[in-house]
Amino acid sequence: MDKLTLTILETSDVHGYLFPGDGRKRKQNLDFGLFKAATVIREERRKADGPVLVIDNGDFIQGSPLSSYMERELGTGAPLVEALNKLKVDAGVPGNHEFNHGLFYMMESVRAARFPVLAANILDETGEPVTGKAYEIFEKDGVCIAVLGLVTRYIPHWEHPDHCAGLTFRSAVDSAKEYVPMLREIADVVVVSYHGGLECDLETGEPTEMLTGENEGFALLKEVGGIDVLLTGHQHRKIATVKNGIPVLQPGYRGETVGKATLELVWQGDRWHITGCMAELMDVNDKEADRTLMKQFGAIKDKLEEWLDMPVGAVAGDMSISDSHDTRIRGHAYVDFINRVQMHHSGCAISATSLFSQEAKGFPPSVTMRDIVTNYLYPNTLAICRVTGSDLKEALELSATYFEIEPNGEIGINPEYIYPKPQHYNYDMYAGIEYTIDLTRPPGDRITVLIHEGRLIKPDETLEIVLNQYRAVGGGGYCMFGPSKITREIRVPMTELIAGYFKEHPFVTATHTRNFEVIRSGFGREEDEVLDLQLENRA
Repeated sequence: MDKLTLTILETSDVHGYLFPGDGRKRKQNLDFGLFKAATVIREERRKADGPVLVIDNGDFIQGSPLSSYMERELGTGAPLVEALNKLKVDAGVPGNHEFNHGLFYMMESVRAARFPVLAANILDETGEPVTGKAYEIFEKDGVCIAVLGLVTRYIPHWEHPDHCAGLTFRSAVDSAKEYVPMLREIADVVVVSYHGGLECDLETGEPTEMLTGENEGFALLKEVGGIDVLLTGHQHRKIATVKNGIPVLQPGYRGETVGKATLELVWQGDRWHITGCMAELMDVNDKEADRTLMKQFGAIKDKLEEWLDMPVGAVAGDMSISDSHDTRIRGHAYVDFINRVQMHHSGCAISATSLFSQEAKGFPPSVTMRDIVTNYLYPNTLAICRVTGSDLKEALELSATYFEIEPNGEIGINPEYIYPKPQHYNYDMYAGIEYTIDLTRPPGDRITVLIHEGRLIKPDETLEIVLNQYRAVGGGGYCMFGPSKITREIRVPMTELIAGYFKEHPFVTATHTRNFEVIRSGFGREEDEVLDLQLENRA
C-alpha cells in the first residue's frame, strides 16, 4: 500500500459532561456530552479508510454536576476517566482544571487512565513530566505517529500554591522547540496536542488578547517548525482551519463537537509523506448518545440524580434570575446571597463574587443540591485578603471594564469579555461597600463613589475582603490581589459552604441591597455631594 488516510480525532474541555444534559433537570437530551461525541467517534472509526487516532485535550474531570458529585461524595475523579478508557482513547493531555482539587486528585485520574497522559512542559521536582510522559509514539498501519502533549503554563496564576508545589511550568513554545525536532526525526507525522488556545488572529497575526503566555497556539505555529497537526483547547472556541498546511482544531466544550484532522499520506522513499490535509468539526447535535456507554454508566447517573435532588433549604422571596446581563448591571438577591455566605463564613465585612455563567438561574423557593451546583460551577474555596483602599478601587475599575455604552445608548458588554473566550466570570459584584460605575468616564476612572460604613474609602486605609481563591491569587488579571495579600483561607469548597449556610439557616429571605449602580451619564455633582445624597437616601 503506497497511499492511505490518517484521521486524528479530538475532544477537549468536556468538563465532566458525560451525559447529554447540564443537570438542571433529570431527563434531558441536549446537544452536547461525551457520550454523544462517542457516537461520532465510533462512526468515524467504522468508516475510516485508514488508521484513526483519538486524543482528549484536557479539562475533563472538573466543571459539571457529575464532577462535583465525584469530588464531594466519592473523593475521586477516576470514575470519569473510565469513560475515556471505554471509548479507547489513544492519548490524553491534562488541562488547567485538572489541578483544581490538587495534584494528588489529578494524579489519581492519570493513574486511572489506560492511555498515556502527556505533559511535556509541566515538570516535577526531578525535572521529568509530572504525568510521567512528554510524548507517545504510535505505530498504526505502518505509519509512525508522534503525539506531544503541552499545557498552558499559566496554571500557577489561577491555582492555590499548594496545588502547584514542586512543579515547573515551562513555555509550551520552548518545550515544543526541544521535542518537535527530535520527534520529526523518528516519526512520519507529528501531532501537538496543546491545552491552550490561540492568542492571535490566524489570518492577520494581530493579538486578540493580552500576551501573558496563557495561550501560545499562534506562537507554536509561527515559531516551531515540524508540526503536522495542532490540537488546541482551553478557550472553548470552535476552530477548524488549515494554516500554512497545518490543520488547527479546537472543538468547543462539553463535547459539543469532535475535531477531525484528515491527512493524506503517500509512501515515498523510506517513509510516509503528507500530500494533503483537511480540518473540520463534527457536531453531535443530531446524534444519539452511545447506548452502551449510557448503560454502563447508568448506575452512576442514578446516584447523581439522587444526590442532586437532595433538599438543602428554602427561600422566601424571589431569588430567581431571568436576565444575567441585567443582574450584572443592577445586582440581584442571588448575588447578594452568595456574598452573604462568604461574609458569614469568613467574618469579613466586604465580599466579592461573580455570576459565573450566562445560564445561571438563581434559586427557586425549594433549594436542592442541583440548584447549588448548577449555579456555582467552580470548585472555589475562599481567601481573605488584606488590601488598601487603592487596591480595592483598582479592582473595581478593572471590573468596570466589563461594560461599554453601545451606539444605541444601551449598556453593553465589552467584546474582550466575550471574544475569543467568554469571561463573564471576570466581572465581580461587591457587598459591604457602596459604589457607582459611571460608563461615560474613561476606563480606569469610572468609580465615582466608593463608600464603606458610611464614609468614603481612603486610598491608604487597610481593608479585609473575602474572595474566591481564583480571584484572590490574581486570576482574571486582578494583579492588585495575589498570594502575598492572602491572610487566611477557608479550604472548604463554596458549594459545601452554601449547603452549610442553608443547614444553619433553613429558611433564607431573598434581599437585594442595591449597593451599587452602573450609570450611563454623570449627575454633575462633586463626590461629596453624591455621598451626602446616598447617605440621606440610606437613612
